[in-house]
Amino acid sequence: MVSKRTIDYYTSIGLLSAERSKSNYRIYSDESLKDLKYIEECKSLHYPLDEIRRKLDMRKAKKILDSEVENHVQAVTQQMKQLQNELSALEPLLAKIDLLQKEMLASNFNKHRNALVKSLLNLTS
Repeated sequence: MVSKRTIDYYTSIGLLSAERSKSNYRIYSDESLKDLKYIEECKSLHYPLDEIRRKLDMRKAKKILDSEVENHVQAVTQQMKQLQNELSALEPLLAKIDLLQKEMLASNFNKHRNALVKSLLNLTS
């Protein structure tokens, strides 16, 4: 759940856009709600707001330069390498936990892995 204050902040810095009603209430479109969900997903991955803005702009761009795509792919590849390194560092710790904890972690990893694979498959189709 996102607080009203957070939504107001995102709107004030231009991450979200809203129309105004006659009584001056903000009205958010379905597109803005999708943007908010995307922003919160990025925040959960610890992206800074300037990077989130860049990602939102890229998603909305009608035309994107090949160099921008290449830069983005390189950034994602670097993040995947970093995650692999972090997972490797966890291996000794995983050897010390009980089976129930391992199953819970595996379930969590599988959810995220499946979402990642789905995203990657969407890129190639």
